[in-house]
Amino acid sequence: MNTATPGGVLNGTSADHVTITPSILYFGTPVVLLSTENADGSFNLAPMSSAWALGQILVLGVGVEGQTAHNLRSRPDLVVNLPAPAQWPAVERLAPLTGRNPIPVGKRNTFRFEPDKFAAAGLRPEPSELVRPPRVAECPIQLEAHAAQVRTDVTGTFLIIEAQVLKVHADARIVVPGSQHIDPAKWSPLIYNFRHYYGLGPEIGHSFRSQTPRRNH
Repeated sequence: MNTATPGGVLNGTSADHVTITPSILYFGTPVVLLSTENADGSFNLAPMSSAWALGQILVLGVGVEGQTAHNLRSRPDLVVNLPAPAQWPAVERLAPLTGRNPIPVGKRNTFRFEPDKFAAAGLRPEPSELVRPPRVAECPIQLEAHAAQVRTDVTGTFLIIEAQVLKVHADARIVVPGSQHIDPAKWSPLIYNFRHYYGLGPEIGHSFRSQTPRRNH
């Protein structure tokens, strides 16, 4: 018999499978807040949950109709801000907002225009060092970056951005003292798991390539 752990995940024994057709495939991805520059010199802030890293390159996916996509096509600087799990209410305050005016047709029944998204989310902009868009002061990790490649996906629905990270800022409390490493025991990303927000659970193991101290289990 298959049994579940307290977290609701099967314990690894074999299971029967059913074929399903989910409306989305956000199977546990980190939430980030992207700050970009608008045409008038003001700044947009948008939540997104399609992000992954290849070394110092971040691959991001955003909808083609949003203000973020509009901005990055002509102003490629951005900041990728990673909120902590407790900051999910601020992320959710941003979720129904758009910086596009007029609102794109596909968003009119769901989103409302908001020119000052930092204030709407209750977040504070903090000057960046190498790019014009500001960092989110409250986010424990902030990545200043430049969109080196911007293109549409095969469906034309999303914009895929390859962003080169230029500078990393981290809350000193989550950095291993005397090192350049984030302490995974002190840092947990906000995870978007099938449109629900989660943090990470306790450590269960580590990669042989890990350069941070091991934790007792």
